[in-house]
Amino acid sequence: MTKKVCISGYYGFDNFGDETILKILTENLKLISPDIEITVFSSSPEKTAKELNIKSTYTFKIPSIIKELYNTDTLISGGGSLLQDVTSIKSLIYYLGVILTAKLFGKKIIIFSQGIGPISNKILKKITFFLIKRANLITVRDDESYKLLQDNKINALKTSDPVWNLPVPQKKSKPNTLGIQLRNSKNLTENFITLFAEAINNHFGTKDIYIYSLQNKLDLEISNKLKDKILKLNPNINIQTVENTSNEKVINDITQMEELIAMRYHACLIAIKNNVKLLPVSYDIKVKNIAEEFDLEYIDLNNYSNLNKQIENFKDKEIKYNQEKIKNLLFDFELIKENL
Repeated sequence: MTKKVCISGYYGFDNFGDETILKILTENLKLISPDIEITVFSSSPEKTAKELNIKSTYTFKIPSIIKELYNTDTLISGGGSLLQDVTSIKSLIYYLGVILTAKLFGKKIIIFSQGIGPISNKILKKITFFLIKRANLITVRDDESYKLLQDNKINALKTSDPVWNLPVPQKKSKPNTLGIQLRNSKNLTENFITLFAEAINNHFGTKDIYIYSLQNKLDLEISNKLKDKILKLNPNINIQTVENTSNEKVINDITQMEELIAMRYHACLIAIKNNVKLLPVSYDIKVKNIAEEFDLEYIDLNNYSNLNKQIENFKDKEIKYNQEKIKNLLFDFELIKENL
């Protein structure tokens, strides 16, 4: 019998990390259940359907979402940090509404590789815990989420982010290169960009520098602003902004970099997995968590008084990653198979 699965997440918004998660999830679902029928709720349903060879319906076309949930066997909610209200209360209400609808229809529910919280709204926090407690399988990708659920007497499995399952591309090192990846954030100030540009020029002014915009809506303006500031300091520097490129090319580029300074969680993850020297820039607790998990010094956007020194130390420091820990972070998709 054909299994029907709906996937709900932050998909179709050209977010590098989320689209990479979705690709890995759908590929593995097809492997563990070859006759599976997958429907993804996406902001760009035609693009999602074409790229992944699955069905897709528009995220906010509520009658279609309800119809798909009524006809499905299982809802997979995730991955990523969906169940939090830092980004938006509306998005939290939406994802909870999808879970509630599936539950009312008596469907299986899988909370997939999520980061749970923070949720400051007390009512929404209670509703979140009430709903996910009734899921068939809950997997979370970080210790804080696991502890939060344990403290609220909710059984969950501490697994990992599925992007750890990406195959390692063939390494063709680009010598004398620095990759930079920034994104818009309320704690990324004009003063930080100015000081960051000065530090990059001071310590990496002779390198080839590539600034990656992984989601133009949030990254491109910041990327170009940083490039312009560095060029004003050093008009002869070899620097360029990289945008509108495929996720596969971004992943391949990161693996070839000599060094990377990055804000986005998944850019950091890919660098670690591929043994690229990394300096994370923490705008969110998930970036702080991955830095601490691998004993990496990181730039804190809320306290960057020693920014120049940190970048100087990064330039001179040799970094080695615990390869056994990386192997242990592979997501076991058999867990999903058992709960479809």
